[in-house]
Amino acid sequence: MTQRVELATVMDRLAVDELITEYAMAVDDGDWTAYQGLFTADGRADYRSAGGIEGDAPRIAGWLAENLAAFAMRQHLIVNRRVRFDVLDHDTGDTARLRADYLNPMRFTGDGEPTAPDLVCGGRYDFSLLRTRDGWRLREVIVQEKWRRLPGRGPVDAAG
Repeated sequence: MTQRVELATVMDRLAVDELITEYAMAVDDGDWTAYQGLFTADGRADYRSAGGIEGDAPRIAGWLAENLAAFAMRQHLIVNRRVRFDVLDHDTGDTARLRADYLNPMRFTGDGEPTAPDLVCGGRYDFSLLRTRDGWRLREVIVQEKWRRLPGRGPVDAAG
């Protein structure tokens, strides 16, 4: 690999990492306009394994806005990021796949001031990305929830 190719790869990794961080912050902050702006025009997300829906970015943003309004505090920690780059067949654009684990503590909106999250869940994200004229964008987000812990209960396997 030449130094130029290595530098381009490092720059792409940084840009992809920033996009994933922006994704987490948009969800946590409830910035649904920013959330939609992270996707390609045909971008989709699938939250069915976490009890949600699948659809295009505007539909998902509306669903998230409605369902996450119950939580005054949200914090997506997206870790163990593994990114792979590729070139689309018969296309000039570059693609990337990023798999990462997540931990997501959330606190219900209410009168009291609880000292701990009311709900914590964890799992894995599968992101498909496309380089566009505006930079890297999400083509697909698949959430694979593996467990969740509710108030007064231990972890629950998401499959059961």
